[in-house]
Amino acid sequence: MDQYTLNLLVVGASFALYVGIAIWARAGSTAEFYAANQGVNPVLNGMATAADWMSAASFISMAGLVAFAGYVNSSYLMGWTGGYVLLALLLAPYLRKFGKFTVPQFIGDRFYSQTARLVAVLCLIIISVTYVIGQMTGAGVAFSRFLEVDVSTGLFIASAVVFVYAVLGGMKGITYTQVAQYCVLIVAYTIPAVFISLQLTGNPLPPLGLFSSHTGSGQPLLQTLDQIVTDLGFTSYTGLHSSMMNMVLFTISLMIGTAGLPHVIIRFFTVPKVADARWSAGWALVFIALLYLTAPAVGAMARLNIMTTLYPQGAAEEPIEYEARPDWMRTWETTGLLRFEDKNNDGRIQLYNDGNPAFAAEAAERGWAGSELTINNDILVLANPEIAQLPGWVVALIAAGGLAAALSTAAGLLLAISSAVSHDLIKSYLNPRISEKGELLAARISMAGAIVVATYLGLNPPGFAAQVVALAFGLAAATLFPVLMMGIFSKRINSAGAITGMLVGLVATLLYIFTYLGWFFIPGTNMLANTPDNWILGVSPLSFGTIGAILNFGTAYLVSSLTAAPPQDVQDLVESIRIPRGAGAAVDH
Repeated sequence: MDQYTLNLLVVGASFALYVGIAIWARAGSTAEFYAANQGVNPVLNGMATAADWMSAASFISMAGLVAFAGYVNSSYLMGWTGGYVLLALLLAPYLRKFGKFTVPQFIGDRFYSQTARLVAVLCLIIISVTYVIGQMTGAGVAFSRFLEVDVSTGLFIASAVVFVYAVLGGMKGITYTQVAQYCVLIVAYTIPAVFISLQLTGNPLPPLGLFSSHTGSGQPLLQTLDQIVTDLGFTSYTGLHSSMMNMVLFTISLMIGTAGLPHVIIRFFTVPKVADARWSAGWALVFIALLYLTAPAVGAMARLNIMTTLYPQGAAEEPIEYEARPDWMRTWETTGLLRFEDKNNDGRIQLYNDGNPAFAAEAAERGWAGSELTINNDILVLANPEIAQLPGWVVALIAAGGLAAALSTAAGLLLAISSAVSHDLIKSYLNPRISEKGELLAARISMAGAIVVATYLGLNPPGFAAQVVALAFGLAAATLFPVLMMGIFSKRINSAGAITGMLVGLVATLLYIFTYLGWFFIPGTNMLANTPDNWILGVSPLSFGTIGAILNFGTAYLVSSLTAAPPQDVQDLVESIRIPRGAGAAVDH
């Protein structure tokens, strides 16, 4: 059986499973659509949360970023994992105890203000749309390769699939679909990693294989990788080659952004009790760790495989001829995500750091006229089984896993958007008398609209999948996380402080991001080039979420201290939220 047919069978079977589950668990009420009727087992919810969390950025893009940047991009792993600890300890149980369906609903009630609720809706939509761009981009990459179509066509196919099962199932259908998707994606991620670790180190456990000896050279794998990349003018794989300040700010931004992501928080509204919210977060960490402990090994081993494929005799010898390139390169070239340009017309594939002046002279002596191979970071994990020449069924499996990762998170984000529009905007503000059937219809229409917007923006994303997602984390860190923390742990923060803080965090962060990445991420509209010498005080746009959060906290406390304290009943409400006993059913329905 040829690879294309095998891909279709495996991916088709997984999609049939997802759609079947969505139909079986179809939401018949708003309680089921928004919060799965708050009856999800904490273990299953932990698994669904892990699938919701491990998006295209985690599955497809993160290992690629680690592979091509090395140690410095381990901040993605540290930030995202640390964020779940913050979420489990500081937010999830208290928000579940409040007994509401959405994050804006909590903010509106806690700060006794419809305006606060509307500002929270605005922040949620901006965060979720930015985040979903990365998911649609990743899904488009996966579809383009395994259905052998261009990236744009792959993106349109992904949009259609998400539309079918997300709009149909709501939170109830999405939850059980995500349980299935987690099983698919974790198996798809770990099996190729085990094969590759065995090939390169003889160790079947990838996290241990990363620190084992390379069978080809007899020296530690990371030392072998460091040697070949530095011999080609790249920076060492295991060294820190960027600003420590930016790395710290970026890690903090990812941590507090994780804890403030609305599509993750609403998962903890689906369990029966407060204790179940804590257990869900704990189980989610366990399930997430299975992938995150493997990702650094996948990135390093993939980078080594690529370099040794191109330079089979070592970096000092000539690279392979273009006509002798492996099949995986030929297939990825059709997607446009891998490109070769023979700059010196020698018929060979030179891949090196042509931006390194110290290496330029040596490259010129060898007759090289520039690096000739461009590899999109987002293809690395998907191409890994082919690079390592693994069996066809493994290639098909990772196709299904990559799509499961992208589509599961996209569905969760779209649900957060639709809940905010239908429940927090239409139901609570524009049309309080709307029927439950009308509200459910509005939720599905708004979800469909969000899919259209995300698809359009996904055609020209402002970066790789993980980079786009990092921008969403920065926005969540600067807007929702501070107001949630202050809403739970400070009785003095009032509505004026919360509203002003959110707006300051949102505006400052958006302006900084748009300055370097273009207005509304439209290419060519940026005011300054996105380079370190243009950054204010050396702060990257990806790291600015931490600064935005500081501005949010500071503004909220300043404004609250200058204005009247919250009403006594609101202060009593804050006190009751923090008492770890019981949680009622969700209200308003």
